[in-house]
Amino acid sequence: MYLDEIIAAQKRGEARGITSVCSAHPLVIQQTLKISQSFGISPLIEATCNQVNQYGGYTGMRPKDFIAYVRGIAEETDFPFEDIILGGDHLGPNVWQNEPSESAMQKSAVMMQEYIQAGFVKIHLDCSMRLGNDPQILDVEVSAKRTAQLAKIAEDSAGKERRNALRYVIGTEVPVPGGAHEHEEIVSVTNVADVQQTIQVTQEAFLREGLAEAWERVIGVVVQPGLEFGDDFVLPYIPQAAHNLSTFIKSQKVVYEAHSTDYQTCEALKNLVEDHFAILKVGPALTFAYREGIFALAMIEDEMITKDRRSNIIQVLDYAMVDHPKYWQKYYQGSERDLAFKRKYSLSDRTRYYWMQAEVQKAYNQLMTNLGKNILPFSLLSQFVGKTNLTTEQVVQLKIDQVLENYFRACNGMKKFS
Repeated sequence: MYLDEIIAAQKRGEARGITSVCSAHPLVIQQTLKISQSFGISPLIEATCNQVNQYGGYTGMRPKDFIAYVRGIAEETDFPFEDIILGGDHLGPNVWQNEPSESAMQKSAVMMQEYIQAGFVKIHLDCSMRLGNDPQILDVEVSAKRTAQLAKIAEDSAGKERRNALRYVIGTEVPVPGGAHEHEEIVSVTNVADVQQTIQVTQEAFLREGLAEAWERVIGVVVQPGLEFGDDFVLPYIPQAAHNLSTFIKSQKVVYEAHSTDYQTCEALKNLVEDHFAILKVGPALTFAYREGIFALAMIEDEMITKDRRSNIIQVLDYAMVDHPKYWQKYYQGSERDLAFKRKYSLSDRTRYYWMQAEVQKAYNQLMTNLGKNILPFSLLSQFVGKTNLTTEQVVQLKIDQVLENYFRACNGMKKFS
């Protein structure tokens, strides 16, 4: 498996990594497959517990549906589906953390079973959150016990023939999935002692569950390397701050998985890989790039198309967000003017929940029809995109590719960045 190659390369001292694309947007997945093909590597595409679960998540997809969805995009892109590594992120009781532990873990077990039976192989076991009837501070032993219980469900669900294909990541990051809810000036780097404890206590819990063989397939641990992004800020990765973490992991069989790496510079991503953060997760930055492309096209449309025929996609998108605020309301604070700005331009990119809504899709289709398939005017591309000789479709692809290429180059030992 390609993941095993990455771990082996890291343990040989090579700065190799893999980009974990956490997005259900079809164009993001399509471009991930195309870039992977150009690099000659296996892509890692992950679904999160909030995004995909037995109740449909916010995408409306169960695990088997997501697999079929990715397979369909692979066929359209002429990419071999069997080369795609499919992962499940934050698989645990996060979705049901307000429920009592018994019901939350039961639902987590069903979700895990569906993920494994659908064909997911790279599994992030995350039972770090306090549940409804837990003490205020969750004991690490309890978290490890729950983690091992879900690993047992995964092993049993896979059966003898498929379980050897499973690869596990343990631990959790300090930031919440999707970026911080509040502005932060600094985040604390995980202490080496805490990583040691996580590994030791989780291994002991695995062994108590009779999962010695499964423990050998734990490939990574999630820690906080000192980076973060949120609504209006990005905290950069500083290698010196993570020096102790980087040194410690050299003596372990696992590597680090870094979450919330969105919006890091090319150099920062390269440094992360060199410091043994071999799995780099990215999501909102990719749909933020997609939004940039669509907004650029909308501005070009305003210059080319009469008012009565315009898609007005920027306004339509905002109307959809205002009418259905549950996906952004708790993330954005401020005056009405502030909220209007954040709905469009926040780095948290809550727009990603709205592109597939019927009215937004209708506006998107109108935008694409209005601008057509020919090369767009030089002057307008220069003004709104910064690159010329592009079609409508290529504008959006360019934006996504610029993000993906930074990750893929950082993960594959490319020393020079444009």
